[in-house]
Amino acid sequence: MPSHALFIAFWTLLHKELVRVFRIWTQTLLPPAITMSLYYLIFGAFIGSRIGEVGGVSYMQFIVPGLVMMTAITNAFSNTASSIFSAKFMKSIEELLVSPMPPWAIIGGFVAAGALRGLIVGLVGIVISLFFTKLPIAHFGVVLFFIVLSSIAFSLAGFFNGLFAKGFDGISIIPTFVLTPLTYLGGVFYSVSALPPFWEGLSKLNPILYLVNGFRYGFTGHSDVSVGVSAAILILLTAVLATVVYILFRRGYGLRN
Repeated sequence: MPSHALFIAFWTLLHKELVRVFRIWTQTLLPPAITMSLYYLIFGAFIGSRIGEVGGVSYMQFIVPGLVMMTAITNAFSNTASSIFSAKFMKSIEELLVSPMPPWAIIGGFVAAGALRGLIVGLVGIVISLFFTKLPIAHFGVVLFFIVLSSIAFSLAGFFNGLFAKGFDGISIIPTFVLTPLTYLGGVFYSVSALPPFWEGLSKLNPILYLVNGFRYGFTGHSDVSVGVSAAILILLTAVLATVVYILFRRGYGLRN
């Protein structure tokens, strides 16, 4: 497939997915914006005013990066999972499978759209937070690295989920029973350094802890774990997910009955 034709095919798929996101913005963009506003109001303004500084910043400034990361990866995951399952359910995935597009281009189109939704929602969350607090940025490059790569990683995870989902309930099991608990226990609302040694050690087995702290470091300059380790874990997670998704999709797992 010529490179210019490949680009057109990739862009067409990406454009189709992004149009879907903005067409149903009341389902894709508005709910997370409202949810984050409530988190900022309740945990930041009401409860946070009674809590002292955490990691050298106010409690509101401490939780904003975690909430933005939580919302970005959740939306990136759900967007790709629902897109893949819908394409399977409506049989439109078959048109892509018989097209001359290589598997990596098809995966890239869906994953890029999911990641962009995560980034857009994350940006909305940052803008909303400015109505509640001043948000410092200590390392802008670190902020971009963690939010972009995390959105890609969880968009890939959503693709994986969508491949094996047998029904609409199947695309909500992992977000409900795996992703949400790991996110809430990933240091979004608290510093793991304040936990007893056993629970602090247990928390460090949670990969989302490293994503949240790496992203928070970009804003506040504070992290409960090594930023270098966090970056390495994120890169490894993305590479593993990309490899697994490519192999499964190329072999047609979950796509052929």
